[in-house]
Amino acid sequence: MPAKPALRTELLFYLSFLAAAALLVGVATILVASAFAPDRTFALVMLLVALEVGVFVVFGRHLINRLVLWPLERVVATADAVADGDLARRAPDAETRDFATLAERLNRMTDHLLDAGVAHEVGNPLGAIGTYVEVMRRRGADPEVVEGVTRELDRLDRIVRGLLDYARPGDEALTPLDPGAVLRGAYGLLEAQGALKPVRPTLEIAADVPPILGRAHLLEQAIVNLVLNAVDAAAGGVVTLGARGWSYETRGARPQRDSDPYQVVYPRIPERRPARSDFSAGQPGALLYVADSGPGVPAEDREKVFEPFYTTKEPGRGTGLGLAIVARAVDAMGGVVWVDTAREGGAAFKMFFPSL
Repeated sequence: MPAKPALRTELLFYLSFLAAAALLVGVATILVASAFAPDRTFALVMLLVALEVGVFVVFGRHLINRLVLWPLERVVATADAVADGDLARRAPDAETRDFATLAERLNRMTDHLLDAGVAHEVGNPLGAIGTYVEVMRRRGADPEVVEGVTRELDRLDRIVRGLLDYARPGDEALTPLDPGAVLRGAYGLLEAQGALKPVRPTLEIAADVPPILGRAHLLEQAIVNLVLNAVDAAAGGVVTLGARGWSYETRGARPQRDSDPYQVVYPRIPERRPARSDFSAGQPGALLYVADSGPGVPAEDREKVFEPFYTTKEPGRGTGLGLAIVARAVDAMGGVVWVDTAREGGAAFKMFFPSL
């Protein structure tokens, strides 16, 4: 997908084109009038100027309406609908990068409001139910029943907490980060906790990893979630954590080995890399990846895995929010995340962030 033009660039292009065309027509008219009707040159020039001003006004008005006023009206209408309680309303895409970014951020804010509202509405009655269960326990209710209800309440509580993490807006400012250092810190934390014992872990951090803008705790949380998923998928196998400098392109079919650390030598399904309206072609930045030797992610599931509550785990083993939280955190830091085939044979989850 080609990058969207900036509003200023689009306006300057069209207006400059119109002005150049008007200048050429004007010069040609004056030359013709001077050669064939010199006594009528002034009248023709004035008529030409009037026509050009009219065309400029009509075209400029259409241009302003199409590129500024109509997109702004759609964004305002969406904001008004959300303010009136219609949290399902979404701002449409726009032709220019500025309004596309504004629509994207408005939609993201609406998602935060919707998810946080649902989580709090569910969390309040859960607290009350927990109190009633404790009363039942003290009054001698069947221990097996009480234990079962408590277990399911704990599971619901994990889901609600996951929703709150997913919906947390993250208003704090982005700061310069060394992604390699954050990756190394997350690896050390998981190793100290014994979370990497079921697998053979490897840490690969290249010397060319550029600094990025981000939030250290969000990036660490995303890495930890991806690693825990990889450990669960590849118990007894291999899990690799890595970071390197990289140039981002939206198309990922058949990348070369020197540009992609997870290119495999056998035919595979092309990557489906997401795009952002604020990315330029060949955007330089940092690529972080967590790969494993597990069963991988089927092609038809590669976009679904980042949706809330989508999970391939057995009931009770996961909330289906881990990857959704990762996607939300990466997006909040200005990056993108996707899944591909790992050289180890399983899944390779990749996060890309623009460099400073």
